[in-house]
Formats: sequence, C-alpha cells, structure tokens
Amino acid sequence: MTASLVPARPAILTVDDDPSVSRAVARDLRRRYGEQHRIVRAESGESALEALREMALRGDDVAVLLADFRMPGMDGLQFLEAAMDLYPAARRVLLTAYADTDAAITAINVVDLDHYLLKPWDPPEEKLYPVVDALLEAWRASDRRPVCETRVVGHRWSARSNEVRDFLARNQVPYRWYPCDDPEAARLLAAAGLDDQTLPVVVTPAGETLVAPDDAQLAERVGLSTTPASEFYDLVVIGGGPAGLGAAVYGASEGLRTVLVERTATGGQAGQSSRIENYLGFPDGVSGAQLTDRARRQAVRMGAEVLTARDVVALDVSGSGRTVRFSDGSSITAHAVVLATGVSYRELAAPGLADLAGRGVYYGSALSQASSCTGDDVYIVGGANSAGQAAVYFARHAKSVTLLVRGPSLEASMSHYLIEQIAGIPEITVRTCTEVVRAEGDGHLERLRLRDRNTGAEEVVDAPWLFVFIGAAPRTEWLDGLVARDPAGFVLAGPDLMTGGARPPGWPLDRDPYLLETSQPGVFVAGDARAESVKRVASAVGDGAMAVSLVHRYLERS
Repeated sequence: MTASLVPARPAILTVDDDPSVSRAVARDLRRRYGEQHRIVRAESGESALEALREMALRGDDVAVLLADFRMPGMDGLQFLEAAMDLYPAARRVLLTAYADTDAAITAINVVDLDHYLLKPWDPPEEKLYPVVDALLEAWRASDRRPVCETRVVGHRWSARSNEVRDFLARNQVPYRWYPCDDPEAARLLAAAGLDDQTLPVVVTPAGETLVAPDDAQLAERVGLSTTPASEFYDLVVIGGGPAGLGAAVYGASEGLRTVLVERTATGGQAGQSSRIENYLGFPDGVSGAQLTDRARRQAVRMGAEVLTARDVVALDVSGSGRTVRFSDGSSITAHAVVLATGVSYRELAAPGLADLAGRGVYYGSALSQASSCTGDDVYIVGGANSAGQAAVYFARHAKSVTLLVRGPSLEASMSHYLIEQIAGIPEITVRTCTEVVRAEGDGHLERLRLRDRNTGAEEVVDAPWLFVFIGAAPRTEWLDGLVARDPAGFVLAGPDLMTGGARPPGWPLDRDPYLLETSQPGVFVAGDARAESVKRVASAVGDGAMAVSLVHRYLERS
C-alpha cells in the first residue's frame, strides 16, 4: 500500500486483489490526479479499511473510493458498506468485469453507489477520467464538515423511542442510538441526572438533554425549521411527499413565495422506500430517502421555505386569502394552497396488534429498525410494491423474511421487476392466501397466529418483527366540509367535480374548476390524496408541477 506524508491532499483509494490490476488502476489515477490527490492502493478489503481508519484518525480527507467487486474475504460491496461509516461523503465506485454487470446492478441496492465501471477501461481518457472528474467535482461541492451527532437513549421495545429514531432518520438528522442496557447509555443518563424510567432521552449536539420530547420540540432542538418566516405567501404546499416537493420546487423556481409544511418529514411514503427502481432517470434505482432529500434541497435552493413538525388542522377561505391553521393555534395565509397530504398505511384490525404497535409491529418500512433485525425472522404483510421493496431491503439483515399476501399471487398488485427480484432472493418466502389473525407478546411482539384463507387452517409462528403495508387511507379528515371528497376520503378535483356538466354546488366563479382544482377556488390537490390518482412517484411529481401551472393561471385571473 502506498502512503504519503502530505495530509493536506485528499485521497483517492483503490482496492483490488489482483496485484497487476491494482497497480494499473493506481498508475492511471496517479497520471491524471497525482498532483492534487494522494493515490492510495490496497490489495484486500481488510487492508483498505485499515488504511481508511488510519486516515480518519489523522483527519485526512478521502474523496473517492474504487473497489473491485470480486475479492476474497471482504468483497468490494462489503468494503464500500463499511467505508461509509468512516467517510460517508466519499464517492463510491464499484469495479466490475463484464460478467458481473447484473450482480453489480443488483448490489447497488446495498450501498448508495455513485457509479460502477467495467474493466478494462482503455483508454482511461474516455472511460475512466470523465467518471472520476465528475465524482471529484461532486465531492468538492458536498458538505464535508464533521458530523455532530444527536444521541438517543431508549428501550428497544419502546414505541416512543422508536418514533424518535424514525423521526430523526427520515429528517436526515445524524444520530447515534444507545439501548438502555448499553454502558454508554448509563453514562449519559447519569450525567444528566436521569434514570431509565424517563426514556427516551435525547442529547443534542449542543449538549441539551430532552426527556421524551414530542416531534415539534425535537425538530426545533436539532436544527429543523419549524417557524414560518412570514405571515403571508403566494403559495402554501401542505405535505412534503413527492407531490408536495414537486410543487415546492416549481412554485419557488417560478417566482412564487412558497412555503412547504410537513407534519413529520419530507418524503412521505416514498421517502421510506428502501429502493425505487422504476423512477425515470435512475436506471440503477435510488433510495426513497436519497431521492426526496435531493428534492428537498432543490426546493430550498430554489427559494422555498420548508417547515417540519407542523400539523395542519384547518383551512379557512376568506375572500382571496386561504388561511392554514396549525395545531398550536398559529396560522399563515396565502393566495393559493396545494393539498399534497398523501396517504397513511391502514392498520390491521387483528387482536393484539394495537397494543404492540411500535413494539415489534410497525406500519410502513421503519428502516431505522433494519439493523436491529439482524439474525431474526421478519414478517411483512402486503402484496404491493412497498411491501416488496421492504422485503428486499430487510432480507439483507434478517435471517428470513416472510411476505404474507391475502391474495392468490403478487401479480395483481406488484411490479414485474420486483416480483422477479424477490424470486431470486433465497431469504424471502412468499405465502399467498395468508392473513394475520392475532398477535401475542409480553411487552413486545413474540408470536403471530396465521390463517390459510383457503383451508381455514391456523398456525402460530415465532415472530419478533412485523411490518404492515396493506393499502392506504388519505389524510383528509380535517378538510371535511371545506372541499368535496369521495366516499373513501380522496379529494375530488377538476372534471370529477362536474356532475352532468354542472359545476359543483356553491362554485362562485364563471368558469369550470381547473384540472387539479378542488371545490374551493384557489385550493388545488396533487398526488395520492387526489381521487383517481396514479399511485406512483413519477405521477405525484407531475401532479405537483401541474398544480403550480394551474396556480399561476388562477392568480392571473383573480
């Protein structure tokens, strides 16, 4: 392994178990980048990881990691996954042979890979340098300041402890989790003069101790924006999923004073997806968290304001103003509103589940729990894409994943690519025509009673983890009496409001409602909350963009 006594230059590290290939890669990199960067090479994942640990202790920067896919002991994928803990901002490249292309694409699900390169890449001027140039540019533009972590002390089976972890993870707030039986947890509690009866306890980077904080307190103390900068806006977007983020990006970029209000975390259900593989422009897939974090940063860069942990409870219409009221009694007003409130997962009604929610039973993916599932048996209820994506993700950690599907097959509700992917993962078992009829456990989930819907036969299985994805209900109950909704609660808009060609009752304008306009002029709906919408990320983003163009039309005629 090469070394340098000049720590000021950021490193490019390459690891390949074939000495001739390792030397060739280092030679090509040194020829182009040697003046501004240290070129560090290793011939095993273990030695490369040790080199990274030494550089981290010295405070050296690492810009790019290039790892061969096939290596004995620790392969390239395992190395990159471990390296993420030491240098999360470093750009990651997997080196593959032509025969490994399919495996490399599948492996992209495991690490947030920036690129993969086919060997050999002669000439490097065409096939290697343009890739590394782009990665170095992205690295230089990234925020590489030391991460100040929030620390969370809680109980493994505490519902609120797990909600705190999920809130921080979904809002991209770095944190470290300490179970209450960890020695460091005891030290933190003792330093704060607390005991394990006060959990969860959150210690902020500034050293402030929060005892069982609610989401609003937590958001404020960890640096999330919760207070509006103004009392009046051109556009208020309610909901921070793909539709809301799309509306915020296009609204702000087109000159509207825009604020997006989200009650938990931007991203919505899409943000909780472990992998989205059918979104246009991402042929290798992208995690929901990564996609929605990029969208949030894009909206902010365009000038949109993003408020987190603000629960909207009412919307009032008075003249040309639309007033959005929050649960704490405060409010903001705007010319126009886009409802992008999305949907929430429906809950299973089987006995025992409600008591164990957050204690082994989770609605949605709860990706923050994945590491805790290592070596355990995980059960997932649902037959659509969300359930399938979660099964693929948890299969990397759990001993086994069982997908429980009420219907006779997955074909009716799951994308074909995902069905094929599941079929190729031996840790996943699909049980069709099966339902959960009871959950049992002392303080946390321990067992499930399952029923075969064809035969009626029941069995009890040991199950410490259950994740539920059984369809969705719109978050629109607070709009009752203000805008027209269908019997399921989805918001009606545009042509769906017209009955026999007649405008909706009470419609005050001499024109028909615009395509995404609700029964209240100037109030639009986008994404999954809209009746008859297509429940896909791309269509939600399109709804958000279209809603902004209709807002402009509305404002021009008001």
